Amino acid sequence: MRMYPLFTILAAAAGAAATQPLSVSNEHIEIQFAPRTPDQMMSFYEARGFPPEMTNVLRHECFITVRIHNKSKEKIWHDLANWEFSHNGKALEREHRNYWLDKWRYMNMPQASISIFRWTLIPETLDYLPDEEEGGNIILPRVKGPISVKANFPSGDNKQGPEMTIEYNKLYCAENNEAE
Repeated sequence: MRMYPLFTILAAAAGAAATQPLSVSNEHIEIQFAPRTPDQMMSFYEARGFPPEMTNVLRHECFITVRIHNKSKEKIWHDLANWEFSHNGKALEREHRNYWLDKWRYMNMPQASISIFRWTLIPETLDYLPDEEEGGNIILPRVKGPISVKANFPSGDNKQGPEMTIEYNKLYCAENNEAE
């Protein structure tokens, strides 16, 4: 299997604040990351009637909105199982969307809130046709400092084409005191 060149894009020069959205791009794929503050996310969910039991849990998580754009002429395959997150050299485990859905059901949360929550998450798996864009939120444990991500995207109708690998080392969990 041929690999596209591995690339890393820095959001800003060393010591400078990152601007949103953070972006990684080549001729085949573009990914934008937008770290969200707890206040941004809680305002969104509270405005949609989420009960305090849900927002109190979510307030302590790290939300990053992701947009993936297939710029190639081939189908590409997104699978969050092929994404690795790390912080300070240690794996940062992302909970599968089913963890959250099970948690809300166990807590007897309203189905409308569960459905809205599910709608806001990036799909676990998805094929992207040429020029297609899709996105949603990724939820990670809240940490301070940079987060690294490595994501692999097979290509071709049956995943038989070249695999594209993206690495980005400047993700972060947004804090409420940042300018929004």
